[in-house]
Amino acid sequence: MGQNHVRIYSEMEGVELAGISDVDRQRVEAMAVQFNTKGFTDYKEMFAEGLDAVSVVVPTKLHKQVVLDALEAGLHVLVEKPIADTIENADLVIGAAKKSGKVLMVGHIERFNPAVIKLKDIMDSGILGKIVSISTRRVGPYNPRIRDVGVILDIGVHDIDIISYLYGEKINHVYAIAGADIHPFEDHASIILRMNHEFAGVVETNWLTPHKVRKLTAIGLNGVAYLDYIDQTVEIHDNGWIRKAKVEQSEPLKNELKYFIDCVSTGKDPNPSGEDGKHALEVAMAAIRSYREEKMIEIGK
Repeated sequence: MGQNHVRIYSEMEGVELAGISDVDRQRVEAMAVQFNTKGFTDYKEMFAEGLDAVSVVVPTKLHKQVVLDALEAGLHVLVEKPIADTIENADLVIGAAKKSGKVLMVGHIERFNPAVIKLKDIMDSGILGKIVSISTRRVGPYNPRIRDVGVILDIGVHDIDIISYLYGEKINHVYAIAGADIHPFEDHASIILRMNHEFAGVVETNWLTPHKVRKLTAIGLNGVAYLDYIDQTVEIHDNGWIRKAKVEQSEPLKNELKYFIDCVSTGKDPNPSGEDGKHALEVAMAAIRSYREEKMIEIGK
């Protein structure tokens, strides 16, 4: 993912790619040549170069320390999801950002997917009527580079955040069934979410399916919307019509990074914020606890 951040920053108008850092010296030196920038194996040396902002794209367990170091160096920060590996570390990061007065944005990339933006507009317009259920399917083959977290924190957290975002509601209760068959952490999960005792969310995710699927269904009293994250399409089905929404397709990460730079330039509060990232993490951690303890978990309890 980091190389995609590098590529987009290198192409962005009004942005200078001042440096990249990675512990793999050979890799970072090759990329520094490719993108005409400086390469560092120690990120603190890069932070000392007088930067304005940084993308933190490292393993989840390293998020807290790298973000804290970046904020201490006076940098605005975009940290890839999830915000941290524990709620306590998320609180430390959020507190440090508030104290520093710097932008802290969490990279929940699907919020910048044009299909999600279109569906949010459709739902808010009332075309579908009251939404009673949102279900997602995010499955595909296992990436062996992911070793420090399971499928819920790695990819399930995307849909946890999107379901909360689309409803405009915080998630209150979580129940999950999951298991670990090919990975030290869970590699498949079915998660049920509840908001304000009447809105439902269902997340199906795994690393066992041989082909990648990224889909969402929103069920309303007046119609149903079908979204494909990959194809960036939205279809609305009701009693009389099947309609395909007009979606201007674009790269979600490019949209996200442009938005981050805009927040840095203007000083506006980012969305998703650190608090949004913390909520998605809380729900994901509750889902993990739910499947381990075999019971429903109330968020915040």
